[in-house]
Order: sequence, then C-alpha cells, then structure tokens
Amino acid sequence: MTSPGRIARALAVFGVDEVVVYDDMAGAPAAPPPEDPHAGKNKRQQDGRRQQGFNPKSQHSHDAESSLTVDVDPCHFLTHLLSYLEAPPFMRKALFPIHPNLRLAGLLPTMDMPHHPNPIDTPIAYREGVTVEGMPPSGKGTLVDIGTKGHVAVDDEIPPKTRVTLHLPQGDHGPAEAVNPAAPREEGGFYWGYNVRKASALSAVFEECPHEGGYDVSIGTSDRGETVAKVFPDQRRPLKFKHMLVVFGGPKGIEFAASNDPKLAAMGVYGSGTSELFDHWLNILPGQGSRVVRTDEAMYIGLSGLRRLWDSN
Repeated sequence: MTSPGRIARALAVFGVDEVVVYDDMAGAPAAPPPEDPHAGKNKRQQDGRRQQGFNPKSQHSHDAESSLTVDVDPCHFLTHLLSYLEAPPFMRKALFPIHPNLRLAGLLPTMDMPHHPNPIDTPIAYREGVTVEGMPPSGKGTLVDIGTKGHVAVDDEIPPKTRVTLHLPQGDHGPAEAVNPAAPREEGGFYWGYNVRKASALSAVFEECPHEGGYDVSIGTSDRGETVAKVFPDQRRPLKFKHMLVVFGGPKGIEFAASNDPKLAAMGVYGSGTSELFDHWLNILPGQGSRVVRTDEAMYIGLSGLRRLWDSN
C-alpha cells in the first residue's frame, strides 16, 4: 500500500492535473473487465451536468469489481486508490463503496490539497461537495455537503451522491453556485487535485487524451535517454505549452511497454525506437546506484528535475 500513497503524494506535491495509469502488458491475453451496470447512466449524467458543476472525478466504476484486484488487474487497483485519495475525506464514504482494495486505506498518507477542507486554513471561495438526500428550504434545488456542519443549497437538480464543484463568494454559509470543475484552477488560481485515467496500453495514453489537440509536449524517461541539462540547457526559460505529458515506465521501462503494445508493434515502434513516441527522451538520474529505480521514486526525481519547465508557464 505504500507505493500508491507515495505516487498520490507526488501528484499532490507537484500539482499534477492528470495521472494516466497504463498497462505495460497490453499484449498479454486478459479477461474482459466486468461490465459496470451504471456506466450508461453515469455517462448521461456527465453529459448533462458538466457545465453546472458536476465533477467527473466522482464517477467510479470500481464497485463493478467486487474482489481485490492488486494481482489480477494492478492498473484497476492503482486507479482505485488514486481516485480514493484525491477525493476530499468527508465524501469518500458516499462515493466509494466498501471494497477489498480499500481495506488498508487507513494506512495511506493524507493529501491535504486545497480542496480538502482544513479548519485552520483561510477560507477560499471554492469548495468540493457531494449532493445529499433532502430538499433545500426554498423547496427547489439540491442540498450539498461541503464538509462543514451545515449543508449548502444550489439551484440545480442533481442526483444524490454526485460530486460537484461549488463557488461560494461569501463563504461557506453564503449562496453557492455549481461551477465547472476547472473553475478553481482556471479562474481562482488554485491547484484542485488530479483526474485519474486508465489506459489499456501505452498507445492509448496518447490516443485517448482528453485534451483537444492532444499533448503539445511529451517527455519519456529512460536510462538510455539524454540528461535534462543537455536537452534543456537554459535554466531560466520555461517551456511554452498547454498540456505536458511526462511518462514513467515500470520496472522494465517504457521500452517494455512499447514492445507489448500491439498497435506500436504494428508501427515498428519498440526497443530503442520507443523514443520516437516522444518529443524528448530523458535520463532523469544519470549514474543511478541501483539497477532499478521504482516508479514512485522516479516520479519524485523526475518532477523535481523538470519542474522548472512549467514553473512560470
């Protein structure tokens, strides 16, 4: 349980907006995942409420898996825990049913991100909430639990147990408005947690990118790459980009994932040719003293070394 916690902490500490967990054994035969009976309903709800504060981070199909998945589907296990840790603690019980994957969740570290309520912090104008049963005093709209003693009301009609993003310009006890989940970051300038995406293969990381136009800067990490200092010699000049992708490999590296990806294999991309997938191919720790750098270790090392590329972006 320690690695998922360290990965989540790295995402929070460095302000990462999206994490993609990809399968580096995509070519191996596997049983199809169990069907989520709520998938169609969730998709319709998401399409209808995206502009009124509905936060897609609240959509989890993890309850479709009823048993521990750490061995049979490690990607599912990791995305489950990362999603759980990203959610504010007060709403986890409502959004995450009891599941074997979460049996030791109490041992995981706290994230303490800006959207996780903390009574000693200076109040900010945005909150994450989860809708609850009941009717506001006005007789219309929806009650939302924001982790304080009382609930707030929004005008929108939203089903219970739905995560929403709220704007409260007058504080926790003033009027609340459901807003786009990106508003705290884009309008308020706050880091507001990360989205979790599961990719079936390395190629799917790129193909299923949710951003229009894809990732405009992509970086792959490998002990066969160039040093950061050589590729980015100007320490004072941040890169200009909208969406940067930094890919870390498993114990056998990104090359192993590419070799097991049928789509990349058909394109002739494998082994040393894996670097062709990326704009930059970096060795984040030249002269490493251990044969293998764990993924959670590589994330701290890599994000520390690369942070200057986006600090002023």
